[in-house]
Amino acid sequence: MRMRQFRDYKLSDTIINALSGLGYEAPTEVQSKVLPLALEKKDLVVRSQTGSGKTASFGIPLCEMVVWEENKPQALILTPTRELAVQVKEDITNIGRFKRIKAAAVYGKSPFHRQKLELKQKNHVVVGTPGRVLDHIEKGTFPLDKLQYLVIDEADEMLNMGFIDQVEAIIQKLPRDRMTLTFSATLPEDVEVLCHKYMKEPVHIENKATGITTDKIDHSLFEVRDEDKLTLLKNVTTVENPGSCIIFCRTKENVDTLCEELDRSGYPVDKIHGGMIQEARFEVMDDFKRGDFPYLVATDVAARGIDIENITHVINYDLPMEKESYVHRTGRTGRAGQTGKAITFCTPYEEKFLAEIEEYIGFSIPKLVAPSLETVLELKAAFERKLEEEPDYKSDKSEQLNRDIMKLYFNGGKKKKIRAVDFVGTIAKMDGVTADDIGIITIQENLSYVEILNGKGPLVLQAMKKTTVKGKKLKVHEARK
Repeated sequence: MRMRQFRDYKLSDTIINALSGLGYEAPTEVQSKVLPLALEKKDLVVRSQTGSGKTASFGIPLCEMVVWEENKPQALILTPTRELAVQVKEDITNIGRFKRIKAAAVYGKSPFHRQKLELKQKNHVVVGTPGRVLDHIEKGTFPLDKLQYLVIDEADEMLNMGFIDQVEAIIQKLPRDRMTLTFSATLPEDVEVLCHKYMKEPVHIENKATGITTDKIDHSLFEVRDEDKLTLLKNVTTVENPGSCIIFCRTKENVDTLCEELDRSGYPVDKIHGGMIQEARFEVMDDFKRGDFPYLVATDVAARGIDIENITHVINYDLPMEKESYVHRTGRTGRAGQTGKAITFCTPYEEKFLAEIEEYIGFSIPKLVAPSLETVLELKAAFERKLEEEPDYKSDKSEQLNRDIMKLYFNGGKKKKIRAVDFVGTIAKMDGVTADDIGIITIQENLSYVEILNGKGPLVLQAMKKTTVKGKKLKVHEARK
C-alpha cells in the first residue's frame, strides 16, 4: 500500500509545515518510493523522468536528517548546471525553512572568494557543479569531515557534459561512511558502473510504468525545409497560441538570430544560452518563471533540470543531435501532473537523428501537416490579442511560505564571538516569540542576519533595540532586500 500524505512518513512538524506552505499536498510516485528508504539511510539509484518531483524526493529526507547544531556541511548535492544548483539550493532552503536549514550554492563563473567566505559560515547542505566543488575541496575551503550524504542529481547529464571524471574525483575524497543517492532520467552504462563502484548495495528505484517520457506530453512533428522554418514557427505559434513556450535551438548564434526575428515580429520574447554572463542568465530565467514574457528561445542549457511550472509548449526549432536531449527538452512541459505539447521541426537531412530519437523514446512521433493559411488567418486576431495582454504573472511556490518573514541585520558576528545559538537563546525568551519563529541565521565576521518568521519580525525588531546578545549591544535594522 502506498502512503498518500507526507504526514504518513517519519517527518518532523517543521518539515511538514514547510511542505504545506509550499503547497505540496501528497507525494508524487517517485517521492513515495524514495522517502521511506532514504529516511532509513539506504543508498539509492533512482531512474525517474524529469518533472516527476525528484528534487523534493531527496530534499525532504536530507532536511529531515541533517542536524541543525552541526556547523560544517553534512550533505553535498552535485548538479550539472549552475542554474540547477541555484534552484536546488532554493528548494532545500524552502523545505528546511522552519528547521533553519542553511544551504550554499557553489559554481563556476562566480567569484571563488565570495563562495569561500560562505563556506566558512555554518552550512548544512552544499549544492554545486562538479568543477567548482572539486576546486573548493582541493583548496581546503570545503570541509568534508562531517559529510554524511551525497546526492548526484541528473547523473546522465553529468556524463553527457563530460563531468563524470570530476564526479569520481570528488567521491574519492569524501568520507566512505556516507549515504549516496543517484538520480537520473536515463541510466547509461558509465553511470551504472559509477554507482556500483562507490555505493553500498544500492536499491534501484524505477518508475517503469511511465516510459522514458511522460504520457502527459502530446508529441508531434512537422517536416520542413530549413528556409521555411521561421514561417512555420510563426504559423504554428499563431494556431497553438501558447501560454508559456520554450523554443530550442542548437547553437547560441541560432538563438540570437531567432530571438531578434521574433522580437521584430512583436513577440514578447527573451533568450538564454551559455555565451551570456551568469547574472543575465539568472535574470532571464527569473523573469520567465514569473511570466514577464511567454516566449523563451534557448539552447540546451535551459533544458537541464530547470523546473518552471505551467510551460504549455516546447518547440524543437532545431532537432537535437543527441537523443537524450530530446527527453530533457520536452520534459520542460507536462510537469507535476500538468499536460503539455512538444512540437518538433525536422529538415530532410536530420532524419537519421529523428530515427535515433524515436528508437530511444520507444515510439514514432506523429507527423502533422503544416497549418493552412486559412486556419492561420482565422486564429490570427486571437493570437495578436493575447500578445497585447498584460502578462499573467505566476506566483512563486515559495511566495506564500516566505510572505511573513522579516530579515534582521545585526552589526556583530564571529569577531564578537557571537554564534547562532546566542540569537536563538535571546530571541526565544521574548514575550510572544518562540524558537519556531526564528528562521535561517547567517553569521559573518562583522555582521549577522536573522530571519524572523510568522509575521513576528516587527515585534522582535523593536525588542532587540533594547536587548543585548551575549551581553553585547548590537545595532539592528531590517535588512535590505
